[in-house]
Order: sequence, then C-alpha cells, then structure tokens
Amino acid sequence: MRDLARELLAGEEAWVVGGAVRDELLGREIRDLDVAYRDPRSAAVAYARRSGGSPFPLSERHGAWRVALDDGRTVDFTPLEGSIQDDLATRDFTVNAIAVPLAGGDAVDPFGGRDDLAVRRLRHVSETVFDDDPLRLLRAGRFVDQFGFHLDGRTEALIREKADLVGLPSGERILAELEPLTVLGFRLLDELGLLGPLGGSVADLRDGDSAAIRLARVFGPRLERFPISNEQRRLLRTLLRAERPSDDSARELYRFRRATEPWALEALEFLGAHELTEAVEDARRRDPAEPLLRGDELGVPPGPEVGRILALIEEERAAGTISTREEALDLVGRERAIGLPTPPPPPPAASEPSSPA
Repeated sequence: MRDLARELLAGEEAWVVGGAVRDELLGREIRDLDVAYRDPRSAAVAYARRSGGSPFPLSERHGAWRVALDDGRTVDFTPLEGSIQDDLATRDFTVNAIAVPLAGGDAVDPFGGRDDLAVRRLRHVSETVFDDDPLRLLRAGRFVDQFGFHLDGRTEALIREKADLVGLPSGERILAELEPLTVLGFRLLDELGLLGPLGGSVADLRDGDSAAIRLARVFGPRLERFPISNEQRRLLRTLLRAERPSDDSARELYRFRRATEPWALEALEFLGAHELTEAVEDARRRDPAEPLLRGDELGVPPGPEVGRILALIEEERAAGTISTREEALDLVGRERAIGLPTPPPPPPAASEPSSPA
C-alpha cells in the first residue's frame, strides 16, 4: 500500500499518519493506511486507478477520501492544510499524533506519542479533544480494550467531565466503536459514565459472550435505536423473545428451534442454556432432507391452517411419533376431523302471523 502511494506522490509533501504509524510501532499488521496530502481527491482517484480499488469521499465536511481495496484494506487521504505539526495538533491521542514522511525519513512526534506507546499510555492531545469530536470518548475505551492501554489520569478525568456528549455522534459511528468491544471494554465504558447515556447496562453481561450477544445484553430492545442491519434486527428480536426449553426432549428442542433458527445456538448462549448446545447441534444434523408431505397434498384450502398442519407434522416427526408419509396423512385426517366446524343449528320455524283484532 505504501509503495504505491510513494510512487504516485513522488516529489510531493505527504505524510503517513495516525493508526498506520501507531500499528507499525506496536508491531501489528497494517490494514489501513492514512496519508495526509494537500489534494486528497486527486490522490485517491489516482491510487484507485492503479490499485483497482474504489474511491469515495470519506468526509464531505473535512475533504477526506478513501480507497477501498478488494482484500478489505483501505487507504485514506486526508487534507494537509497547514504544516504537519498543525495537522497532528488536531488528532485525538498522542499515540495517533505521530507522522512519518511518505518518502521516508525521521518521524515527527510533537506530543510524545512514542513514549506513550512504550508504556501503553493513552493520553489526549488537547483539552478540546472531546468537544471537537465526542466520538473520541468511545474511541478511548476501545483503544484501552483493544490495545491494552491504560488511561492517563488527566485524560480519564476529562472523559468523565465530557461524558454527557457521548450520544451526539451519528448512530453509525457510535455502533462502529461499540461492536468490537469485549466484556471488559463495555465495563470500562460503564465505569467512565459513557454507557448509561447511550441506554446501555452491563448488569446482564457474562464473560465469554460473543459480540452479537454482548450488544443484545447491553442494550436489549434499545439496540434498535442504532442503525443495525436487518439481519442484526432479526437476530436481536429472536434473542429477546427466546424461551428456555423446559427439557431436552426432542419435542421441546423442535419447538425451541422452530422459534429461534437460524440462531438457535445464539439463543441458547443468550439464555445461558449451554448444556443444550450439543442436543441442538445433534438435532440439526438429523434434520430430514425432505418433508413427509407438501402443502398441496393436505387437502386443505390455502391459508394459515396449511402452515399449522405442516408444522404439526414436522413436530411429531421430530418427536418420533410418526415417520412415514402414510402416518402423516393419517395425522392430517385426524386433525381435519377435529377441526371440522360444528354446523349451525337450523333457524327456528317461522310462526304464523297473528290475525288482527
């Protein structure tokens, strides 16, 4: 990524900044490159043309552009409007306020970011850091969680002072910071006073929860206030309405799966019913390839009754009470007989009209 940027911007003032420098100093794989340059749009278009990536404006307000590469990596070009020192002074934390010339050379580190990296300390660049972008409140918690940093004392105090700003960024940006958090990360946000204003609570969090389960536990139905995907919304609603099976019988497992699939295992995790995981996995493996009967073979007019009877057939099959097509047809016959409506009583005979007095 860097070699192509260096070739395209040869002879121009350009700097590698932000997370790419931080991750390189930490010995981490670099997946995203951030280049400060005076004309981000032209650089992004040229980079995309050569790399086969897709360019698009990252921020209309700030003039940043991103090139998305096929393998999931990204290259960002951000505007360099003054000196590189001026640019770094607008960054969030000292560990992100280090720049290296794209062409090669010594790093510029006006705020001591390398010293902070050495001791895993997260320290803010300026006193207005959270007023300038309140999303940085959540980012601080994510960095502590993700990189094993500890908060500088003054930075922690400033986060607590500004905690009421945490809900101001867009839902998309907030969600992007929340999704990678571990249980410890959510507990840190709660301790710093950042989770309550977002409608979250750690009361139901459990060690070992997966990412999807963590979000559901922390926010419950309030998670739908965020711009989650349709699939996330369906998963959330499935988890919230899931009921623990009363036992591990085939019938109970079938009913549980019918209410929760394709997220039956996630629902077990959400309910804390891990002991049923093997039974559900075994039931999945034993799912028949074909139904015993199709809807058009029931002799029932189209409507909700068709679905009810098909579900009944599958439940009885799962429970082991029927196993053949003939047994299924016999069950349908019994259900239809039970469900026949009682004919209404005949109308009363009309009485003879009375004679006038």
